[in-house]
Amino acid sequence: MTKVDAHDLQTNETDDRGRIYLGTEYANKRVTVAVVEVESDRPDEDELAAAYREASESADHLAEEWKGASDEAWNGLDE
Repeated sequence: MTKVDAHDLQTNETDDRGRIYLGTEYANKRVTVAVVEVESDRPDEDELAAAYREASESADHLAEEWKGASDEAWNGLDE
């Protein structure tokens, strides 16, 4: 049985199926892996809510600006 020193462990990212490539030194060997921590690469719900709120406010502001510019352009055509 090959012993692995905790200092030799590396942090690796997984592929889209959650797999990590351990390397050729573990080929044909039984490997036991402990998951110590799992981090999400997605924003949490509070961050998403804040981003949607900000986007909504920005869209409202742009719509008001567009309405003013549009009205001004149409009024200019009448002159």
